[in-house]
Amino acid sequence: MRAAICLSALALLAACDSSPTIEAKNASVADVAKQVSDARGAGNFLRPGKWLSKATLEEMSAPGMPAGIADKVKLTMASQPGTEACMTEAEAKKPSADFFGGDKDNCRYDHFKMGDGKIDAQMRCAAGGGTQYMTMAGDYGPDQYQMHMTTRMDRGATAPGGAVMSMTMKMRVEGKRVGDCDAKPS
Repeated sequence: MRAAICLSALALLAACDSSPTIEAKNASVADVAKQVSDARGAGNFLRPGKWLSKATLEEMSAPGMPAGIADKVKLTMASQPGTEACMTEAEAKKPSADFFGGDKDNCRYDHFKMGDGKIDAQMRCAAGGGTQYMTMAGDYGPDQYQMHMTTRMDRGATAPGGAVMSMTMKMRVEGKRVGDCDAKPS
C-alpha cells in the first residue's frame, strides 16, 4: 500500500493556510499541486520545520485474510512512535507534484476540495496490476492536522497460489509541527 504517499500528502496538507479554497474534479496530481501552490502565491505553502506524523490502523479487511493478521498490523503500527520529516523553506514554497500525494504518472484525483481548515479528496491510482482508491477527510491548521483515510486496493479475486489481492484499510493519521529542523553537521 502507499502509506508513505498518504503520510506525505497529509504532512503537506497539514500546514496549509485556510484562506484559499481549491476544488478540482478528475484532476492529475500535478494539476492539484499547481492549484494549491498558485493559491498560496509566493508565500510558504507549508510552515517549514520538523513534523511528526502518526498513523493508527482502525480497520483492515481482505477476503481470505487469516484471522489475527489485522490485529498484528494494528499492534505493530501502534508501537511505532511516528514519522519525523523536515520540510525546508524551499519545499514549503513549491512542493513537488509527487510529494503532494501520489505518483504523478499513475494517479488522478476523482475530486479534491480543500479550504477553511477542511479537506475532502478521493484519489485513484494504477498500482501493482490493479487499482488503489484512497479517500481522505479531515481538518488541518498551520501546526497540526487530523485525517481519516480509507485505502482500498483491488487487483482481482486472487493472485497465483490463491493469495488475496483485494484489501481495505481504514486509518486515522495525525500530525503536528514539533519544531525547527535539526541543524545539518558542517
